[in-house]
Amino acid sequence: MVFPTLKKYMDIPISHDETLDTLFNGRLKLIQKKKGYRFSMDALLISEFVHLRKGEKVIDLGTGCGILPLLLSQSGKAKTFVGVEIQEELVECARKNVRLNRLESLITILQKDFRELKSLFPSGSFDVVISNPPYWKHRTGRLNPSIEKAIARHELKGTLEDLISISSYLLKHKGRLYLIFTAQRIVDLLVALRKENVEPKRLQLVYPHQKGEAKFVLVEAIKSSGIELKMLPPLILDLS
Repeated sequence: MVFPTLKKYMDIPISHDETLDTLFNGRLKLIQKKKGYRFSMDALLISEFVHLRKGEKVIDLGTGCGILPLLLSQSGKAKTFVGVEIQEELVECARKNVRLNRLESLITILQKDFRELKSLFPSGSFDVVISNPPYWKHRTGRLNPSIEKAIARHELKGTLEDLISISSYLLKHKGRLYLIFTAQRIVDLLVALRKENVEPKRLQLVYPHQKGEAKFVLVEAIKSSGIELKMLPPLILDLS
């Protein structure tokens, strides 16, 4: 079934359990499942934090519906994006989004466990790695009954350490890694980065309100870089 309001996108099948959303005043269109994984504010926050340079090659680990490559494509700077996702339904959704926005020449979506990327890419293949990884260790907290949401939120398909290890492998010398993570595990994050020779260079805490605890941390880290961390002013969303 295709919704009547979506007839102009008839070449892209949109089923009854999907929605079509728009961003950038309609320039970017996004198909998502009504239930299961849907992108959240995390993706918007990290997309604003990332700094891309002209002609860079970028890989997104855990791309979901392809939201980060789609958002970052609007800058017109990167040469190519690769989005890696392990879940088949999300891969299909991400590929539809790429076709829907006519970005096939810029964005490639791979169905792959990011822990197995050494079989596809030589070391140092990318200028930039980005990721919005699961925040919680396996067997901590409540596991969401939706498998898509569970994999997105808990380390069921690889740990934080696994992700930073493969990021270090994929990055060129002085390549950059951008992450958004829960502020509650900031120590785990910084320890894992330094262990894999990806040194934190910019860090920003994100607060939902003026008062209260930080919820997220945004980090830019550089492979094989010297020790020097810049603490940016806190980002206060002031959500009501």
